Amino acid sequence: MAAARFLAVDLGASSGRLVAGAWDGARFALEEVHRFPNGPVRCGAHWHTDVRALWAETRKGFAAFAARSGGGPEAVGVDSWGVDYGLLGRDGGLLGLPYHYRDGRTDGMMERVFARVPRRAVFEATGIQFMQINTLYQLAAAREAGELDAAEALLLTPDLFHYWMTDRRVAEYTIASTSQLLDARTRAWAAPLLAALELPARLLPPVVMPGSVLGPMLPFVADAAGWNGAVPVVAVGSHDTASAVAAVPELDAASAYISSGTWSLMGIEAAEPVITDASLALNFTNEGGLGGTIRLLKNIMGLWLVQECQRQWERDGRKYDWEELAKLAEGAPAFFGAREARGK
Repeated sequence: MAAARFLAVDLGASSGRLVAGAWDGARFALEEVHRFPNGPVRCGAHWHTDVRALWAETRKGFAAFAARSGGGPEAVGVDSWGVDYGLLGRDGGLLGLPYHYRDGRTDGMMERVFARVPRRAVFEATGIQFMQINTLYQLAAAREAGELDAAEALLLTPDLFHYWMTDRRVAEYTIASTSQLLDARTRAWAAPLLAALELPARLLPPVVMPGSVLGPMLPFVADAAGWNGAVPVVAVGSHDTASAVAAVPELDAASAYISSGTWSLMGIEAAEPVITDASLALNFTNEGGLGGTIRLLKNIMGLWLVQECQRQWERDGRKYDWEELAKLAEGAPAFFGAREARGK
């Protein structure tokens, strides 16, 4: 039996890639078919994500898949980093480039939100850790700036790409859970919180569970890629960490995981959200997982510091790839404290 081939679009905070997975009934064989850089772009006073460039690279990856396989995959889905979103206008077009989560427009916004709704009440509703990058504070900043008046819909990053593939507007559950706009218990939008903050619930599309088939890819996208026939687009675990955790083998109630990228995430899978005084005090988060699970986790500074060093070194005329940096790190002398610890 010929292996079924699927295509994953994985959009990370520092790079994107398209990976083909061939399933033979027992295991996946993975092959990277296209990779491209990603990072914030400065436009005037603000940092944005160039989603149009990412979409163009994604379509290049579609064509690269067809060149290798002679057609389209069995299905395609998109995952990405959390919290960031694009706004659609009344004509369905994108209202400018989405803001990047590291943009400074959310400085001080958490305190302004808590002046309306207490911190504890926000956590009780959403179960999400407090970070000023969260969609909640980005949306509050957009409301204050009057940016929501012309908007008809808000789509988180992977939902935006699924929309461009199918013309269907939905919010996949795992990515929606990162926003701090979703009720952790009901798994629906937190309507009372939105109302208290005067954030327009009308912008938020219906929530769908991971595994939902959104429809066939639009013909003009599939045809341009050289794919033959209708290709289903699936709302996978669209938060990249949700998909990463789902791939951990033999993860059970006694296990913990660490998923490391631009951010590192450490936590466990739970059956229900853990919304307690302790989880609030420790600033833990309850994000949606696959199979009805909750990812109880903590954000840790990941490889962003290394990525920023790499970017600065390149500005200085020294370009290192990841393999070279790993070898240099292995050969570098230890810090003073580490040497002293080994000597005791």
